[in-house]
Parts: sequence; structure tokens; C-alpha cells
Amino acid sequence: MSDFPGWHGTTIIAVRRGGEVVVAGDGQVSLGQTVIKGSARKVRRLSPGGSEVVAGFAGSTADAFALLERLEAKLEATPGQLARASVELAKDWRTDKYLQKLEAMLIVTDGSDLFVITGAGDVLEPEHDVAAIGSGGNFALAAARGLMVGEMPAEEVARRAMAIAAEICVYTNGNLTLERISA
Repeated sequence: MSDFPGWHGTTIIAVRRGGEVVVAGDGQVSLGQTVIKGSARKVRRLSPGGSEVVAGFAGSTADAFALLERLEAKLEATPGQLARASVELAKDWRTDKYLQKLEAMLIVTDGSDLFVITGAGDVLEPEHDVAAIGSGGNFALAAARGLMVGEMPAEEVARRAMAIAAEICVYTNGNLTLERISA
């Protein structure tokens, strides 16, 4: 079995438009070249300290859940400050010996801010109000960027971009989990 990075095997996209952010993720779980499950939920709504945050993850599920727990703790310590909590998580992820081994990526949003968080210590705010991660992320990103030239709502852009990614990337299926959050 080949060693490929943990984030291969999913597609997550976030689209911000019209006062809302839509985060969508496919449902396929792959182990090497075998599809293990087609209906996984890789997009979740977090409610730490009463504030709403939507997060999508690509990579190892156990690693992503560990990171989501850490993010929730950071958000409880800094309520309503997604940017600060994200930077603190990225700092810990880069410097902590245990966290450094985690193989995942996150897209997080509170409706106002939208970030991609990586294990390299990056907290990236995407250009053009679209972010995507995972093995099909570049396909979904390109499709969404092209769809953003029209007046299509965020959910429709996300759905169409994910459908295009699912047609191209063998690690992505069309079984979507979708969460919406307003600014």
C-alpha cells in the first residue's frame, strides 16, 4: 500500500456570499484504493461557549477530531474570537510534539471570518471568498472560482463545485454534508 498524505481522500469547500458561508464536504472514506464508507460527515457545527462555528476537515479522522476538540477549547477561552483561537491552535499544532504528528487540515468559519488551518502553522484567509482542502480541493476551488462570476447563491456554488470535484477526483463522492452559517 502506498504512503500518501492523510489529507488525500476527501474534498471540503467553503463559499462566502450574500452574508452567509456554506461549508460542504463529501462523504467518501477511502483506505488506499478501497472505498470504506460513502456517507461520512466531515463538516460539523461547533458551539463552544454559545458561539456558532462550522468546521470541515480533510485527513485522518481521529487527528481531525483531536484538532476540533482543541479548537473548541481555544474558542471557549476566547469566545467570539475565531481568528485568535485559530492562530493559537496553529501555534500549538506546529510546536507541540504530539500535535505535530497529526495529519489533517481544517476549514473553519463563524460566518464572518473564514480560515484554512494547517499543521505547518498556517492560518490562511482565502481570496475570492472560496476555500477548499483535500484531494479534490483544487478541482472544487477552480470550479467555485469560475462559478463566483455570476449571481448564484453560496449553496449552489458549493454544490456545483463539489459535483465537478466528484466527477474528477476518485477520492471524492457526491454524497454531501452541508452546513450554512450567517455573518
